[in-house]
Amino acid sequence: MLPPGRMLAGALQHVATMYAGVAAPPLIIGGALGLSTAELTTLLGASLLIAGLATLLQTLGFWRIGSRLPFVNGVTFAVVSPILAVAAAKQDATLPVIFGATIVSGVFCFLLAPVFCRLIRFFPPVVSGTVITLIGVSLLPVAGNWSQGGDSKAADYGSTTNLGLAAATLVAILVLHRVLTGFLQRIAILLGLLFGTLLAIPFDKVDGGALGDLAVFEVPQPFAFGAPQFDVSVTVSMLVVMIVCMTESTADIIALGEVVDKPADDRTIAGGLRADGLATALGGVFNGFACTAFAQNIGLVALTRIRSRFVVAVCGGFLVLMGLMPIVGGLVALVPQPVLGGAGVVLFGTVAVAGIRTLGKAELDTGPNALIVAVALAFGVFPIAFPDFYHAFPDKIAMIAESGISAGSIIAVVLNLLLNHTGSASGEAADEPAIPAPTRSTEPAELPSRA
Repeated sequence: MLPPGRMLAGALQHVATMYAGVAAPPLIIGGALGLSTAELTTLLGASLLIAGLATLLQTLGFWRIGSRLPFVNGVTFAVVSPILAVAAAKQDATLPVIFGATIVSGVFCFLLAPVFCRLIRFFPPVVSGTVITLIGVSLLPVAGNWSQGGDSKAADYGSTTNLGLAAATLVAILVLHRVLTGFLQRIAILLGLLFGTLLAIPFDKVDGGALGDLAVFEVPQPFAFGAPQFDVSVTVSMLVVMIVCMTESTADIIALGEVVDKPADDRTIAGGLRADGLATALGGVFNGFACTAFAQNIGLVALTRIRSRFVVAVCGGFLVLMGLMPIVGGLVALVPQPVLGGAGVVLFGTVAVAGIRTLGKAELDTGPNALIVAVALAFGVFPIAFPDFYHAFPDKIAMIAESGISAGSIIAVVLNLLLNHTGSASGEAADEPAIPAPTRSTEPAELPSRA
C-alpha cells in the first residue's frame, strides 16, 4: 500500500496508458453500426464500467476469482472483426445478438478456467519467453498508428506535427526517466503524457469542446439495446474469440508474473480467467463486450517498477467512475493519440524486453530451442507485417491465425512438445519449467500483501 498521493499518481498513469484501448472498440463498432452520439456514449460508458469491475476483480479478487496481480482488463480488439461481420448480416439485430453471444462466452470462460489453466505446464522459458516477446512486438504497430494520429482516414494522418508530438513525448519520457529519481522517476510516463498534451494545445490537437456535451453522471442500463438474442453461428464465433482471449490472457498473466517476480501457478491463471469470464458475462448484460488482459499495462509495471496491485485497483476504481461519469472519461480522452503513441513506444518495447530476458533462461545455444523460437516468432510476426497473410483461409481459422500472439503461442507450444518431449532424448533437451509445478491444495490461496 503506497501513500495516497503516490497511489493516485500511479493509478492515473495506468488509466492514461489503457484508455485509448478501451475506448477504440466500442467507438469503431458504434461508428460501423451508425449509432447516435447518445448510443455511442452508452457503449463507451459500459466498456469503461466493465473494464473497471474486471480490473478490481483481477487485483483484489474474492474466493477463487482474480489473479491478485497488478493486472488491467478491458475490451479486446478481437471482437471487432466478428461483430462487424455480424453487422453485415443481422443489421438492426446486431447488438442484441452480440450481447447474447457475449454472455454465453463469458460463462464458457468462467467454467473452462480450471481446465484451461493447466496449460501452464506447456509454457517453459522457451515458450513463455517467445510469447512475451510477441506480445510486445505485436503492440508496437499500435504505437505507430497512434503516433500518426490514430485515424488513417484523417487528413493529418502521419503528418510531421503528429510524428513530432510523438517524438517529443518519447524524448520527454526518456529525459525525465534519466534525470529524475525516486517516485518521480517511476511516474515519468504520466509526466511525459502531461508534457505532450500541453505541447499539443497550440497545434489544436486538444479539443475540450466536447466536454460540455457529456453528462456528469449516468448509470449504464442493462440491455439498453433490447433483450439479448441467441444465434448459434454468432455464439460459436464468439466462443472462438473467447478462446483466443483466454490464450492471450494466460500468456499475459505469465508475463506479468515474471515482471513482478511472482511466477503464476495454475491457481493464479484460473483465477484470472474466471475474472475475465465473469466480467465478459456482465459486459453482455450492461452493453459491453468481451474482456481480456491489457498487455500495455504490463509494460508500464515493468518500466516503473510499481508492483503494488492496490495501485492498479485504484485504476479500476477510476475506470468505474469514468463509466458512471462520462465527463471524467472525457478529461482523460483529452490526451491526443500522437502523445499516446510516443509513450507506447517505451511501454510496448519494454514488454518485448521482458520476453527477451525470459528467453535468456532457455539455453538457446543447445538443443532445438533456437528453432522453436525462430519458427514461433515468424508465425507471430507474419500477421503483423502482412495483415492479409491469411485472407484465403476460412474465417474461423483466420480469426486465430491473424492474432500474432495466439498463432505464435500455439506454434511454440506444439514445437516444444514435438522437439523437446518426443523421442529418446525428450527428457534431456527440455527446458526446466518456467513456473514451479502447481500444488493441488484444497485450501484457498493465501492473499499476498503485495503483488
